Amino acid sequence: MTYTSVSLEDVIHVESIAAVHYFEYRRDFHVTGESHDFWEFQCVDKGEAAVTAGETLHILKRGQIIFHKPKETHSLNAYGDSTPNIIVVSFQCHSPMMQFFEDQIWEINEPERQLIARIIAQARRCFSSPLDDPYLTQMKKNNQAPLGSQQLLRLYLEQLLIEMIQRHSVSWSFCRDSYAETIPEKNPVYDSIIHYLEEHIQEYVTIEDICRNTRIGRSHLQKLFRERHHCGVIEFFSRMKIEHAKELIREKQMNFTQISEYLGYSSVHYFSRQFKKLSGMTPSEYSASVIALSERTSS
Repeated sequence: MTYTSVSLEDVIHVESIAAVHYFEYRRDFHVTGESHDFWEFQCVDKGEAAVTAGETLHILKRGQIIFHKPKETHSLNAYGDSTPNIIVVSFQCHSPMMQFFEDQIWEINEPERQLIARIIAQARRCFSSPLDDPYLTQMKKNNQAPLGSQQLLRLYLEQLLIEMIQRHSVSWSFCRDSYAETIPEKNPVYDSIIHYLEEHIQEYVTIEDICRNTRIGRSHLQKLFRERHHCGVIEFFSRMKIEHAKELIREKQMNFTQISEYLGYSSVHYFSRQFKKLSGMTPSEYSASVIALSERTSS
């Protein structure tokens, strides 16, 4: 048999890494406005941060990520009474698809969080420079780094970018030269519903509650969420609760019973059943997997 090979194309290619930082800010810490000729993302792992992008101020909460395009003036400050943990990754990438990230702030999901953890872990192997120095301007390579760690760092970063594009894209219109893509328009009604659900994450909420408080018809509400998330709004809300439960488990400040009560479940047994149904594992199994992930990424 004669085989014909198929060439694989890259839509995102990271040429170099300028910085990888993970550090805890003091309450009074601030970085004045700066700009540079590479991309940068900042992700809040704990607490809150005040971030400027151009002339716009954003308050980022835990689990949110913001992208700064090249030449964009930006600053980063601790916000409120917390000492936020911030992940900063700066990199050179001239792929046309990077336009997708301009002016974007998103909530990262669990697979993306794990990819960021892998990026941090590989950066610790690749560089001898400390990752907790926000003033460091040049990373030094580790001459004793394991084989392939630099390539893995680049691949994890590229995978993170590609998966975020796939998750946040509704429709694609690829052009061979520019890879142009159609970005969904902002929907104020949808945003208000998400805000309502976030504000009531600790409560039992019905479809009638959502319709009444966001002034949307039941059929319109269900259609909106099935188009965007391929599920009904109550299932979406249940998934929001479980994602929040995962965060609480990772923080290790509450036991399962306390988390169940905090999120408005009728019993810890019902909470455990919902957790298993939506995540594929029990709260105990998830807790153990988080510990294992933490040990792997810090080794």
